Amino acid sequence: MAKKQINNHAEIVFTCSEDTRFKSEIIAEEHSVVRVLSGELRVIQSDKTYVFGAGETHLLPRNRLATLIKQEKDGLPYKAIVIRLTNAVLREFYEQKKIQAVESFKTNNLVLLKNSTLLDSLFTSMIPYFDLDYKLPEDLSHLKIKEAITVLRSINKDIDKVLSDFSEPHKINLVQFMEQNYMFNMPIEKFGYLTGRSLTTFKRDFAKAFNTTPQKWLTQKRLELARYQLIEKNRKPIEVFYEVGFENLSHFSFAFKKQFGKNPTEFLNKNQETAK
Repeated sequence: MAKKQINNHAEIVFTCSEDTRFKSEIIAEEHSVVRVLSGELRVIQSDKTYVFGAGETHLLPRNRLATLIKQEKDGLPYKAIVIRLTNAVLREFYEQKKIQAVESFKTNNLVLLKNSTLLDSLFTSMIPYFDLDYKLPEDLSHLKIKEAITVLRSINKDIDKVLSDFSEPHKINLVQFMEQNYMFNMPIEKFGYLTGRSLTTFKRDFAKAFNTTPQKWLTQKRLELARYQLIEKNRKPIEVFYEVGFENLSHFSFAFKKQFGKNPTEFLNKNQETAK
């Protein structure tokens, strides 16, 4: 898998995927600002899908589930700059500015950032950093993060509601959360964390709510969603398996056939013949 990152494990990262299509799930513990340089990025959340091309920028709030599909466009690979807005730097910024932090403000959606000269200048200034053969000095990295925060606050008057919220997930309705987010292929521990539960408590509450194990329920729900996409949306299996939470096409096909008696392609062809 041809994928590279420069300044990995730092707060400012250049990422490039030379594959035609690359998929990952994310649940970042810190806010991330993403500027797409080339290619295309699809961000799939529980209720909406966003598509970003070259020159577009967004902020993905922390502790939010999303599936990322990165692919080439117009013959160019996916490339992006990602700035992680660490909690430590954000706390320091708001304390120095004497700005009251927001308590438990929640948004499930991405924050779309309009193009601006300030935003363009910020990312242009970072490109030379990725030619360094060493990790960006921490002091300089923190300065650029603070600059990014200042730019975001100048172009989005509501951004403080997101950036100054340092609260942790609290215990929420497990059934509602799982029904909205089952398509994300995340470890069970992460589902527990996002619902405000330890792994043991999550499994216990899940069994009470659904009378089965999380893994069996997740597989069933993902296969039902895949069947819906094939029948109602007439989509191809290769277009579906990523988005419903499967890691690869062969595993998806095996599980689908085990559940419905036909592999996805046979199922789709049979449905199309019946519709004629």
